[in-house]
Amino acid sequence: MEIRIDEDIRSFLGENAVNYAAVRQLDGDASTRAYWRVYAEGAAYVLCRDRGFIDMPETEYPFTVMYRLLRGRVPVPEIIAMDNRRGLFLLQDLGDDLMEYVCSRLDADGVTRLYASCVENLFLIQAIRGECDTPFSRAFDIEQLMFEFDFFIEHALNGYWNACLAGSDLIELRSEFLNISKLLFRPELFVLNHRDYHSRNIILCGDIPYIIDYQDARMGLPHYDAVSLLRDSYVVLDSGVFEYLLNYYYEGSREMGIHSMSREEFNYYFDVMAFQRNVKALGTFGNQVTVRGNARYERYIRPTAAYLGG
Repeated sequence: MEIRIDEDIRSFLGENAVNYAAVRQLDGDASTRAYWRVYAEGAAYVLCRDRGFIDMPETEYPFTVMYRLLRGRVPVPEIIAMDNRRGLFLLQDLGDDLMEYVCSRLDADGVTRLYASCVENLFLIQAIRGECDTPFSRAFDIEQLMFEFDFFIEHALNGYWNACLAGSDLIELRSEFLNISKLLFRPELFVLNHRDYHSRNIILCGDIPYIIDYQDARMGLPHYDAVSLLRDSYVVLDSGVFEYLLNYYYEGSREMGIHSMSREEFNYYFDVMAFQRNVKALGTFGNQVTVRGNARYERYIRPTAAYLGG
């Protein structure tokens, strides 16, 4: 629907999208950012408001740092304009074809080809090396992994399922989660990860899979993004397609020097990481449903929980 816009947005658009005709609110993601589609003189743009960008230098803001790292390596929407006084971005409009939606229209061969191209983009992301603070100083360390496990306990177990876990049961569960966190903390194996590399953060535009929502990138085991893509809460892959793509990722990433693991070691860490990643996703969905009132995320809880059963 068309909406009224505040003076900051009106001024920003007046400076960067001459004679805009309409502004329409878009459904947001599971973050605090807000999005609009802007129509102007035969073109369309996406406007993003992120209050965390206000007064933040572009060279330190994770979204702009990652944009410069990724641009030219993998497809990402172009930043047309930005204003850190107002916390606003004007972005290339890629349309509405999230990969989640596109996959529902494809047969198994089409899904396989599409996912294979996304795996190839993942190779390019994980091959990026650097020493700057963001994103290379951020990692899936024990503290971060335990934060995600505790988020699951609070918002999925206790919040969504009303488990009311406490006392010795809570201590025992957190102890097991701590063991898993220590197992997954292998900094000598860490590579750059998008962190949310799944079908709702990939948009098809002209058959090209563009990557979005990359500002939380950090270092971690290469399995993290592979799990996000292949054990996705939003698109459950056929078992044959999954096995093909997992092998494609394993062989390709090993050939590119992203890891040097045996297949047995790789599969072991993939399964453990899949558990951690999907527990984390359940915490996110529980929070969206019970705290933020976003009921549309509830339908993703069952397929995500099903992954935990093996």
